[in-house]
Parts: sequence; structure tokens; C-alpha cells
Amino acid sequence: MRNTFPLKALVAAMAMSGASATYAIEAASMNLGGMKFTPTLQLTETYDDNFRASGINEESTWITTINPSFELAAQDRLNIYKLTYAFNSDFFHSSSDDNNTDHHLDADAHMEFSSRSRLDLNAGYDRIENVADTETAGVNDKYHTYNIGGVYGYGAESATMQFELGANQQWLRYDNDNGINEDLDRDTTSLSATAFYRVAPKTRALLELRYSDYDYKLSTSDLDSDAMSYLLGVTWDATAKTSGTAKIGYTDKQFDSAGREDVSGNVWEIGVNWQPRSYSMISLNTRRSLEEGSQGAEDSIDTTRYGINWNHAWSNRVSTDVSYNYIEEDYEYTTADARTDETDEFGLGLNYNLRRWVDVGVGYKYQDVESTVASENYDRSLYQLKLTMGL
Repeated sequence: MRNTFPLKALVAAMAMSGASATYAIEAASMNLGGMKFTPTLQLTETYDDNFRASGINEESTWITTINPSFELAAQDRLNIYKLTYAFNSDFFHSSSDDNNTDHHLDADAHMEFSSRSRLDLNAGYDRIENVADTETAGVNDKYHTYNIGGVYGYGAESATMQFELGANQQWLRYDNDNGINEDLDRDTTSLSATAFYRVAPKTRALLELRYSDYDYKLSTSDLDSDAMSYLLGVTWDATAKTSGTAKIGYTDKQFDSAGREDVSGNVWEIGVNWQPRSYSMISLNTRRSLEEGSQGAEDSIDTTRYGINWNHAWSNRVSTDVSYNYIEEDYEYTTADARTDETDEFGLGLNYNLRRWVDVGVGYKYQDVESTVASENYDRSLYQLKLTMGL
């Protein structure tokens, strides 16, 4: 599995490039014994001119996608509990052997014990099959993940100081035949602590510490490591016409094996929403991070992302999305030659609200990947028509 944009992520980006395009419908809920049950259904027809994300043997196809989701929610005063299940079935018209279904199950709880004390919990399960850019030609990449985690917050909303403590455990396992990518099976333990200090009514400075431990399950793996990150930043809520968070800091990744080279460097996370009108929003985001390797050969991937999205409602029924993303991935190796991938992505979307509970959307997305490894160069276009329905 190479670290590029898979089909499902690319289609999801088309569908979710703006809140208006995805959530314009107002799905009604059914009352089940004091709980709210909300079903939605999305039907999508996509033409993908390079669904393998390959620069060597390009394959094109029409893809029909059926994506229902079901949410069961309960509320007790300020406490909210949700159980969500969704599956995503893809039917490849020119390659039926690639037909597959992904499953996603999430349980979330938000509990407020007092005006100063609150807890958010999440547990999830995902089973995924990727068709694009797989490790072995003709073999789709299959894996599943489990995670459980939470964030405890202390401090009233109007208090000068607030604190958050977070923890998460994730288990990643590959389900490929012949042990493909078995060396990437891992358990990831993540811890975080954040202190907020109010410097203005709607603005807070922050200090954040993060720790991650990567435990690879194959006994012969030398990828075990831990990483420590230190970030300073500021977050603000609806100040004038903008809201956002900006963090910048330093990360240090150390491998257990002396045969791997430790990696460190600057990191940042910046996201800003600018809403000049109530019906128009521009979102800017950039992020630099050290990510886990995708093949086991590289020590890590130094990844920098820049993105901009404009969502505009032209009327009560018609909205558009325009987006651009740039991704640069520098593969860090101890013994091999360096590799750099640069990805440009452009997206256009038009959404029409037929009824309160029905949306129709069309979209186009173009992706161009240029790599210092010649075989990794490719471009890809997707054309999409989708229908979103609720009750």
C-alpha cells in the first residue's frame, strides 16, 4: 500500500468538500422509545478514468455506490449519546471483481457532570477495502481498525483557564491474502494534554503536549517507535467574521531499533474559516506532520498539506463548492534514496435542494501526482452524480 489518495477518500472529499453540499437536507427522525432514529441514503454514480491510481496501466470504469447510514441518538439534559452505523458498497461496472463493501460503526457519548467538568468518549470499528494504488497489482488492500478513546475537560466555558486530557487506543490489522502488508499491523497509543488561557472574550492561547507509541505486531519489524510533540497556539470563536485554530511546534520521533534513524522537525496545524456573508464561507487549512510509513521501507513520511475551499449558497436551493489542495510527501529513509511526491487536487461541486429531504449534486475532481519515482506519476479525473435522501 503506497501513501496516496485512495478512491474512497477521493470520492468522500468530493461529497464532503463543503457542509452545505453534504448536509443541506434536513433528515427527519423517528421516535423510538425516547430515542431518535435517523436514516439517510446516498446514491452515487461516478466515472473514474484511473481508478487504480496508476501511471502505468490506467483503467477506467463507472462506479455505482450505495451508502446508507443509521443514527440512534438519546439525550438526557446536556448529555448526548449516539450510535451510528454506515456501509458503503461500490459496484465497478467494468471490473466486477473489485466490488466491495466497507463498514463503519461508531459509538459516541458527551457527558457534562457540571459547568466545569465534561467528558467525551468514542469507540469505533471500520472495515475497509481500497482499490487504488495497492501494494500488489491486482490485489486490493483490505484492513480493519478498532479504536477507543476520550477527552476529559475541566474549566467553565467562561473561565480564564481550561484543561483537556485525551487518550486513544487504535488497533490496525490487514486482512490481505499471503500476508501482504502484515508487517504494517500495529497498535497505536496516543495521549495528549492541553492548557487554554483566555486572552480575550472569544480568544484563548493554548499549550499542547502529545505522545504516541507505535507498536508493530510482526516480531521481525523494526518500526516500533514513540513520538513526542510540543505545540503552542491560539484558538478563537466567531471573532468578527472568522473563527479558527492555529498551532505550531516541534515533534521528535525515536525508533526502538538502532537500525532506524530518529526523525524530528517543525510541525503545525492551522485552520481558519472566513464567512464574509451568512451564505458564503471560505476555509483555509494547512498542516505539517510526521506520518507513519506506508510500505515498511521508509522511516516516516514528512507530510505538508495546504487547502482552500469556498462554499457559497446562491439561493435557498442552489449551492456550489470549489476546492484546491496541495500535498507534499517527503519519504524519510535510513538506507534508501529519498523520494518526494507532490499532489495537486482540484474540485468543483454543484448542489440542488429538491425538497427538505432530497438533494441532487454533481461534481468533478482532478488529481495530479508528480513523484521523483517515475512509476508513481499519474493523473486522475472523477465525474460524479449523487442523490442524498432522508425521511
